[in-house]
Amino acid sequence: MPNPTDTTLPTTFDPADIEARWYSHWEANGLFRPERPDAEAFTIVNPPPNVTGSLHIGHALDNTLQDVVTRYERLRGKDALWVVGMDHAGIATQMVVERQMEARQDKRTNYSREAFVEKVWEWKAESGGSIVGQLRRLGCSMDWSREQFTMDPHFTRAVIKTFVDLYNDGLIYRDKRLVNWDPKLKTAISDLEVETQTIAGSFWHFKYPLADGATLPDGRDYLEVATTRPETMLADMAVAVNPADERYASVVGKHVILPLTGRRIPVIADEHADPELGSGCVKITPGHDFNDFEVGKRAGFAASEMLNMLDAEANVCQTADGLVPEEFLGLHRFKRDGVDGARELVVARMKEQGYLIPHITRNKDGEDVAHDAEPRQIATPFGDRGGVVIEPWLTDQWYVNAAELARKPIAAVKSGEIQIVPKTWEKTFFNWMENIQPWCVSRQLWWGHRIPAWFADDGRCFVAEDEAAAQALAGDGVALTQDEDVLDTWFSSALWPFATLGWPESDSPLVQKHFPNSLLISGFDILFFWDARMMMMGFYNMRQKPWDTLYLHGLVRAADGAKMSKSKGNVVDPLGLIDQYGADALRFFMAAMESQGRDIKMDEKRVEGYRNFATKLWNAARFCQSNGIGASDTIKAPPARLAANQWIIGEVQACVGEIERAMADLRFDAAANAIYQFTWSKFCDWYLELIKPVFAGDADSPPAVETRAVAGWALDQILVMLHPFMPFITEELWHKLGERPYELIVAQWPKPEAEVSKEATDAIDWVIDLTTSTRSAKNELGIAPGAKLAAWLAAPSDVAARTIERSSAAIERLARLTPVTIGEPPAGPAMQVTAGEDVFVIPLEGIVDIAAEKARLEKALAASEKEAKSLGGRLSNPAFAEKAKPEAVEKARADLAHHTGEVERLTAALARLG
Repeated sequence: MPNPTDTTLPTTFDPADIEARWYSHWEANGLFRPERPDAEAFTIVNPPPNVTGSLHIGHALDNTLQDVVTRYERLRGKDALWVVGMDHAGIATQMVVERQMEARQDKRTNYSREAFVEKVWEWKAESGGSIVGQLRRLGCSMDWSREQFTMDPHFTRAVIKTFVDLYNDGLIYRDKRLVNWDPKLKTAISDLEVETQTIAGSFWHFKYPLADGATLPDGRDYLEVATTRPETMLADMAVAVNPADERYASVVGKHVILPLTGRRIPVIADEHADPELGSGCVKITPGHDFNDFEVGKRAGFAASEMLNMLDAEANVCQTADGLVPEEFLGLHRFKRDGVDGARELVVARMKEQGYLIPHITRNKDGEDVAHDAEPRQIATPFGDRGGVVIEPWLTDQWYVNAAELARKPIAAVKSGEIQIVPKTWEKTFFNWMENIQPWCVSRQLWWGHRIPAWFADDGRCFVAEDEAAAQALAGDGVALTQDEDVLDTWFSSALWPFATLGWPESDSPLVQKHFPNSLLISGFDILFFWDARMMMMGFYNMRQKPWDTLYLHGLVRAADGAKMSKSKGNVVDPLGLIDQYGADALRFFMAAMESQGRDIKMDEKRVEGYRNFATKLWNAARFCQSNGIGASDTIKAPPARLAANQWIIGEVQACVGEIERAMADLRFDAAANAIYQFTWSKFCDWYLELIKPVFAGDADSPPAVETRAVAGWALDQILVMLHPFMPFITEELWHKLGERPYELIVAQWPKPEAEVSKEATDAIDWVIDLTTSTRSAKNELGIAPGAKLAAWLAAPSDVAARTIERSSAAIERLARLTPVTIGEPPAGPAMQVTAGEDVFVIPLEGIVDIAAEKARLEKALAASEKEAKSLGGRLSNPAFAEKAKPEAVEKARADLAHHTGEVERLTAALARLG
């Protein structure tokens, strides 16, 4: 144990001094997973961070909540397993390594696939996984002895088996479909990895001439189409009009001659064309637009017939019909490095040939001005990692039949077999799962799990767990080539709840005990990336749910509520906060602010406040230590006769129950608030004040002996209850207060098992109520806090009569009321204070200048009423809420709340003066 012989608490609490010391001790001694073979299992898996990642504020929230639950269940005696590991992060990791190569004027294609993958492994060994050390700094009590990696051999075996099984069951197939193609990374990415940005663009209008002399009823011999992507017209295959649009009924089934290419394409009727938008005619490019792909299928075009006009780098290539003019071949889709691209050349040629319909505006002189295009703000998809515009691209990829795999998860959530907390996320879950599209699981990368599929020269495909098995399927003498693609990273991480426990080994004891997992905690932003896919794979591979409950937390936002981003410069570094305030303070902030999935506004002042809370506890422990109060040797509450001791035992029991109810409901904020209020207010502010007189007399007297036992026990219960939230300071105090047979991390959750006298606890509550009321009244009237005041009580309640008789010294010391007289008060100005149902009258003659005090209060009241009225009017004006900056609206609301409170306080103060 760290410093086992030095039990004197330093004057100052220094988090940095204790955090690394205790974490190393816990990990080295296997205390994150104590040997509990017969205990009930509690299992949680950490969303595996990318091997390229570093701890950000979202990780700090996510992992704090997981650690709070894990430490809590460990204290409750469970065999708590928190699975930890990292994701190989295919795209992200390959990008990092390739960037490093570029810096050395090197590139991936200078190496064989095997040699490049070996370089990635070298990078992982040297630089990858820095986040695991950062998770340790946060205090995460993960089972590091079983740290996992999605490219480990046992995990790879699970991934390959799953792919092969899905294929053999007809749930994985190869298909030609449109994908989100990242031309920079040269790989398909998922819909979930596409970020839509609104950028300045243009809307061009073109003439598409009707073929065979056809005309419209108005005599026009062309159709007008509009597009934001003119370059894609090189691969147009149809023009669509709405079947109910009478303007074009006569030309449905006829053809247009596509300018520039001369391609003859049909005019088709499809609901996709909106008669109210533009001309009502829509160009259809099924090989480069997701909506057009579906229109093309409805029109009878097979995917294999759909034209593709771009290569993997988004440069123009020849279409299958050979009709793209040679001058376009090799051009990039957009203007790049000052060189015009296919878009610019298409517009120029359409204009030269008379097919461009100009956009007309009127200048300030009333003259018409022609423009090539209409300016528009256009929602544009970007790859979240490559950072370039995504190109819908027609290619052969591997797909999972996600709709079939989604059936059991949907049923499990509907039946309550799996609970989603907060329940409000169920609607979003069902909406996505019930409309789920095929899941593209192949990626054009070298780093990752290579797809276990081998192709013969004649195109036949053989899927097997290894090449030998594939060869056996193909037969001797058939030359095979393995698929170059790797699997989507989310495919492998979907197996995390059970592959980390040893699956597919059927006799894995960890699988038998710890699957299904108990709980999953994740951000709502990976509900479909990861959570839903784990449900699919859990039901498919294990024939049961992956966990009982899914808890979705919100995002950590900047102080003004804005989303954090590097570009805005509002990102907060959790490691910097740990350096400044300690891990315990940051952890407590995260737990206290987490309210059932609502977003958290970052507030460094509150983190500082929780550091002050830790200091308050530290100083309370020092007070106890200086008065001979130390470690308790009992789980059960000690015997107690003194009212203050019975009261604190009762308050411990109440706090334990409050925390247990909150944790059962996953109300982290309520649990944190319960232990905070009990520690700061009940124990430090009241109990320690109540027992101070006990230590002023004979140290060996029965009351002193009893009080030391009860105080030591109560402080122990605080350390145990607070430990899940603030593990470092609590473990340090646990050992500084005396010799212990075990560390706090594996202590027993409180079980007070005590009966306390209601008469005793009512008396203490009554003294506290009286003291609080008196202090508030003094503050309102500007009376010095330490001033002793005489008080009268005309008709005392039973509890008042008993307490005044037995505890007058406590009333004098805490409430500063003396003497307290039972009877009618003298005439004259006075204030009233209450305790329960008792009303005390405190004469003010000679204590305050009544007239001056009334004038001061009335002036302040008038000012606050005026401000409150003004602010209320401003906030009720819709124009203010719509036009003002969000921070101005927020400040106005805060000011209104302040002045409303002041009106109530000042009105009460005036009432006290009579």
